[in-house]
Amino acid sequence: MSIKTFVPLGLIVTVLVSFLAAFHYRSPELKAEYAPTVLSFEKADTYLSGMQQQATDVSGSYSQIGQTAAASVEQLSSIHTVLNELSEHAKQEKAIAAEQHKAVDELVNASKQHNQETDDVLATVLSNILGKPIGQTFGKRANVKVFSLKEAGYRGYMAKVKLKDPKAVKLVMSHDKIGDKGETTSSAAKRTGAVLAINAGGFSKGRNGLLYPMGVTVVDGEILTFYQTGLSFIGINKSGNLVGGEITSRKQIEALDVQHGATFVPTLLKDGKKLGIPKKWKNKKEPRTLIGHFSNGDLLFIVIDGRQEGYSSGVTLEEAQTKLLEWNVRDAYNLDGGGSSTFVYKGKLLNSPSDGRERKVVSNFVVLP
Repeated sequence: MSIKTFVPLGLIVTVLVSFLAAFHYRSPELKAEYAPTVLSFEKADTYLSGMQQQATDVSGSYSQIGQTAAASVEQLSSIHTVLNELSEHAKQEKAIAAEQHKAVDELVNASKQHNQETDDVLATVLSNILGKPIGQTFGKRANVKVFSLKEAGYRGYMAKVKLKDPKAVKLVMSHDKIGDKGETTSSAAKRTGAVLAINAGGFSKGRNGLLYPMGVTVVDGEILTFYQTGLSFIGINKSGNLVGGEITSRKQIEALDVQHGATFVPTLLKDGKKLGIPKKWKNKKEPRTLIGHFSNGDLLFIVIDGRQEGYSSGVTLEEAQTKLLEWNVRDAYNLDGGGSSTFVYKGKLLNSPSDGRERKVVSNFVVLP
């Protein structure tokens, strides 16, 4: 039964009870006979009055519920609007992300195509100048191609190294010590299992008869020596890229993320441009050990023999700069040369050191296969 039906019935019963009460007042003689009946009607009236009040209260409650429901509907409508806006925003973000992803893919593909074109050009340049590689190694961590420099007019060897793992290139100290009797490049290569090795930084003999590296030396990210500054630092960073130049503070080494590095002088090329050669080293033909990287990022290791009349007189640093640019080299550094210059590939000494035999040195750059 609804409230609208229940309330009028209560009123009807109330009126009926009132009528009977009045009738009882006017007919006293009926009082005794009908007293129970009148009492029952009075109880019914009281009960119905209570029911009527409850109905009123319920009606008020429903009214409040209705108001709350209306407010809830309004809130839900607002939430629905916000959700629609968020959904639309998400669609726009998704569309933007898709466009960005597409743009990145295009850049990556363009970069791959550019790298491939650069590799092709570089391969053509080296093939035209140096001929076919005399040795190739395709390892898990690095690919190595070795060329004879005889075709270029020099006696020596060059290795082009494409890294797959930045950790494939390391600087190895003589018997892993600072201050040692020295170690040949062949020994360092064998000890580390390297496929390629060349001598690295300069050094001098201490009063105790042991050999010590000059300048700055870094191995596995740790700065082992920081002696004389103002020289050329040659390093390999965490990405396997060649970095360096004049270093005057430890913070510079840290900023370059250097993992391995040694010191000598001078810097030959920077960003594809020749740098000035100090007067002390100008126009002097000597055995040379050089390191650099090509325009595609591949590393190169070079050793040119010298001081051997009738075989090879060596090369000046100015000549080296010109030749490196012809080979599309962007950055290049001069490492320790003279009798230290040594080139070892697959455990074999390929060049002819000017001392007639390998010299013991303090450090070597090695490439792990």
